[in-house]
This record gives sequence, structure tokens and C-alpha cells, in this order.
Amino acid sequence: MVDVITLGELLIDFVPTVSGVTLIDAPAFKKAPGGAPANVAAGLVKLGVSSAFLGKVGNDAFGLFLKATLDQSGVDTRGLVFSQDARTALAFVSLRADGEREFMFYRHPSADMLFSPEEVAVDLIRAAKILHIGSISLISEPSRSATLTALKVARQQGLLVSYDPNLRLMLWPDAPAAKKGILSIWEQAHLVKVSVEELFFLTGVEDLDRAVEALWHDDLRLFVVTLGADGCRYYTPRIKGQVQGFNVQAVDTTGAGDGFVAGLLMGLLNHPAAWHEDHVLRDVCRVANAVGALTTTQRGAIPALPTKSQVEAFLQAAEPGYEGPTNKASLG
Repeated sequence: MVDVITLGELLIDFVPTVSGVTLIDAPAFKKAPGGAPANVAAGLVKLGVSSAFLGKVGNDAFGLFLKATLDQSGVDTRGLVFSQDARTALAFVSLRADGEREFMFYRHPSADMLFSPEEVAVDLIRAAKILHIGSISLISEPSRSATLTALKVARQQGLLVSYDPNLRLMLWPDAPAAKKGILSIWEQAHLVKVSVEELFFLTGVEDLDRAVEALWHDDLRLFVVTLGADGCRYYTPRIKGQVQGFNVQAVDTTGAGDGFVAGLLMGLLNHPAAWHEDHVLRDVCRVANAVGALTTTQRGAIPALPTKSQVEAFLQAAEPGYEGPTNKASLG
């Protein structure tokens, strides 16, 4: 059995070899494995947490490369299937000078969009502790129904459901459809992670506390809003607070949010009741911030995700002499 199941898109990111240029001006691109749920799965394994990925790639060279990448990372790929009808998704990612991104996707359709309910490895879900999903698989059928099938099984089995919408507006028909689709499964999640930009998109409310309140529901245990270099804010039914981020030289922010999620899920597995204890939850978020920050210091997503030892060394260098619960438990 594995601790965490992630479900959704697995694709190739083509990242420019230089920063601060448009796709038109980029002289060359570096191939990198990506896809938010797959990034989380790989990030978890690097942090010492067992994970499996459920999804679909094309029966082509890129699909085989992606499976090999996950296998080599230690991710369980028994739930990964191959399509004979569509090719693996591609995304060209333009990096601005500040490390932020612009995307051009090739999905007409791509294999991940054809992932069907019958192909969902429900036995893997039943044996896990957490199901993590995004919103890209909700955009079209049959991947939407596959996602709903996985959610139903997870809820029936008592898994923690983690949701990172990971908004990619250009993939949706329009903004209203994106908002409706993202919110369609909102009340099935126990843990939600959004960026501040996604929060404002979903609510139209600029005050963080009021925006979170507008999206709160009774089954939520933890709501986390990432603030980029400023860290994150966390909300539970009883407590809320903010944990400062880390200053690093950002090269590529691709995968930073996914690294953050991997760090967060690791902490919650080690501390299942963290949302009841403010000092523990703060430490869990601190580790997640560190994982996200380290991910930005290299190009690509999966290749840039840090190992547990790298995170430990980074934290010790950032705060010498720190003796909080992280050193004893949060990192295993």
C-alpha cells in the first residue's frame, strides 16, 4: 500500500534554456516531466513518503519517458495507463526574468483528457490515506467522471481528500466555466491549497480572511493560501495564522506550489491532528514553504523537487539552532 494517491495530468514541460524571453524569442527548450498531481507524487517520494499516480499518457516516446521518470523517482505507476487514441500532453513554458511563467498547451485532445472511470485503480485508493487531486482533470469528459469516481471511493473509505485547483484559465472554455468547474467538487475536500491569485479569482474578494470565509464549508479541516515569497496563511475551524517564506534566488517557479503541497502532505501524515495545534501546524507550513522555495532554484518541476536531506540542510542553514518539532517529527 502507499500513503498518498495523486490523480490527474502527467505531461512534458518544455522550458526555455534562458529566462526573461518570450516563446518566440526562446533559443531552445529543455524537456522536463511535469503535471501538477504527478509533481506532488514525485515530491512526496523525495521527502520519504510513499505515493502512487493515477492518470493516462500517450503510448508514445513522451509517455514512456514520463512513466520511466516516475518509476525512477519511486512513484508507484500501477495506476498509470496508456492511450492508443491520443498523444501525451505538451506544455511550452515561457519564463520571465522574475521566474514567473506563461503557458502554451498542446491538448487536442491529449491522453490525460481520455482517462476514464473504468481505468481508475480503485484498489490503490482504498488502501491509501490521502487522495490528492487538481482541477485540470475536471475540464472535460471522461477525465471528469474518472476524478469523481476516485473522489467517491476516497470519501467512502475515509481518506483525507486534498485539493489544489491549480488554475490554468486558458484550458477552460471561459472564466465562468473555470470557476464553476473548480467549485463543483469544493465541498468534497478536507484540505484545500490555493494561491492568493486563485482565491481572488474564485471569490472576487480582495481581503484574505473574508475570501476564505466565503469558501469555507463544514468538512474543511485546513485551508492554506500560498503567498509566493511571503510564505502562506493557514486556516482551520479553530485557528489561523501566517508563516513567513524563505528568500531564495528563483530560477523557475514551475512546480513550486506542487512542492509546497508535497511538504504539507508529508507534515500532515506525520501529524494527523496538526490543525488542532497551532505550533505544530506552523511548523508543518514552515517545512512546506521550504520545499516550495527550494523547488524554484532549479529549472523544471520534478527534477527540481528537493529531497528530505536537502530540506533539512536548508532549514538548518536558514535558522541555525532551531529545535522545533520539525527536526524531531515533521521530516520523519
